[in-house]
Amino acid sequence: MATNTNKPEVWLRGPLTSVTPLLQPVAHALLQAREEVNGFMTGFDELLLWVKPMGMASVGFHLQHLTGVIGRLFTYARGEVLTQRQLDYLQAEGKVPQKIYSVKELTDTFNKQVDKAIKQLSQVNETSLTESRGVGRAQLPSTVIGLYTHAAEHTMRHVGQLMVTVSILKG
Repeated sequence: MATNTNKPEVWLRGPLTSVTPLLQPVAHALLQAREEVNGFMTGFDELLLWVKPMGMASVGFHLQHLTGVIGRLFTYARGEVLTQRQLDYLQAEGKVPQKIYSVKELTDTFNKQVDKAIKQLSQVNETSLTESRGVGRAQLPSTVIGLYTHAAEHTMRHVGQLMVTVSILKG
């Protein structure tokens, strides 16, 4: 579902010249997610950010998680371990923060994470895509392309959940 009815979905707008053809679907999914998130969040009541309708995850959680999961998976794709800051961020996802964040702050943070991800994708050498990468403390097996693909699909899964939650809360 595109939020801008004047344009086709991102994947139908052509390739991003800076991203290898094998990672075009990942880049397109992340850019589509950004457009949709920004569209859903336009005019959203900040008092509803941490409401959990019918026990579902809050809008605030989805916005935090979208940002965090892209950062974590892209860190693993680089062959790095998570920083303490990333681990702290993970622990805080979904919890009502002591500092009150605005919708704009949460969406801006997500937008910046997508920008960083696209920049990283533009620097990937295709020959590295099948290299092994460990995930998490247990260093579960994956590959560079597996991590990027999972980042894209996981992001879109949460965008769908965000859309449903926002729709319920907006009534």
